[in-house]
This record gives sequence, structure tokens and C-alpha cells, in this order.
Amino acid sequence: MPRVKICGINDPAALEASIAGGADWVGFNFFPPSPRYVTPSRARELSAAHQGGPLRVGLFVNPTEAMIAEALAEVHLDILQLYGAPDVVAALRARFGRPVWRAVGVDIAADLPLALDGADALLIEAKPPPDATRPGGNSVSFDWTLTKGWHSPGPWLLAGGLDPGNVVEAVRRSGAEAVDVSSGVERAKGIKDPALIHAFIRNARTA
Repeated sequence: MPRVKICGINDPAALEASIAGGADWVGFNFFPPSPRYVTPSRARELSAAHQGGPLRVGLFVNPTEAMIAEALAEVHLDILQLYGAPDVVAALRARFGRPVWRAVGVDIAADLPLALDGADALLIEAKPPPDATRPGGNSVSFDWTLTKGWHSPGPWLLAGGLDPGNVVEAVRRSGAEAVDVSSGVERAKGIKDPALIHAFIRNARTA
């Protein structure tokens, strides 16, 4: 049964729906250009209102050690999710003592990584479009069948372009054991819909 991450949590209703639905992880986005951005202090407020529940994941883009230290001083994070050069992954993992997930953009089979490069898990999603202002899948999916013949070097999550209507097919075609969604459970950009969160988790569990 696939595990589920709800990313871009920025209001109490979204967090409550993720917890009630049984999500395995919830993500806080610390990248300011994102419409889902939250400050570390806001993430602390949200997280503190619901002790326990899903593991907390912090999303960072090309972070410095100081940026991560600042966030961790405000809010407890169980996992660090990184976008950027893989050569900093091992150092950040060693300094902060937390598992690190590394995001990888995929367009063709040759893009699929053959090594973890110091990470504990990989987040596999579509490469951002050429005009994208943010990293990540940008609500776009890639050919999910590419991962069927891929010998993953470790645990991985499928992301990018997922929603309640296609998550079952995505898992079936990709072979993913975990899925990550953000914009696919929103009623407007940056605004999560609790009903869609529940539907996504419920459908993913049946895949």
C-alpha cells in the first residue's frame, strides 16, 4: 500500500485533513517564491497545534547550512527535502542528523539516478518547464512507465502532476511505493482543499 506525503501545508485545515486522512508525511515549503511558502515560525505554529501524526518534512531550494539551522531553530523537522546540487546532501545530513531526500527531475530514462549521492531517499518528478520560476514538477507529470525498469538505488517517492483522479494509474504504471502531492489537492493556487486531500489519500491507498 503506497505511503503518502501531502506537501505545501500552509493552513490548519490542510494539516488537519492530512492527519485525519492518515498521511505518512506533511511538507512545509520554505522557498519564498512558492505560493505555498511558509516561514519557519508559521510552520512551528501549524505543527505545534497537532502534536504527533505524520512526519514533518521541510522543503528547501539550494539551501545554505545557515538557512536550515534557522528553520530547525523554529520548527521540528523529521526530514529535509532538498532541491539543488547533490554534492551538499551528505554534509547537510551529517551536520543536522536528519534523513535527507533529494529531488530529481526526469524527462527520459537516462535522467533516473543510479546513486543516492548521500541521500536517504529520492523524490522523482518531471523536470521543470524551461520558463518555470520554481523547481519541482510544476503540476506536470512525466512518463510514469520509465520507472518500471529502473533499479532504484534506494527508497523513492513519485511526485509531479498527481491528483485524486490519476494517482491509482500513476502508481500502477510507475511501481511507486510512495507518492507526493501538492497542487493536485488544491482548489486554487496555494490553497489546499480538505476534501481533495482526503480523496487523494484514500485513492492512493487502494492503488
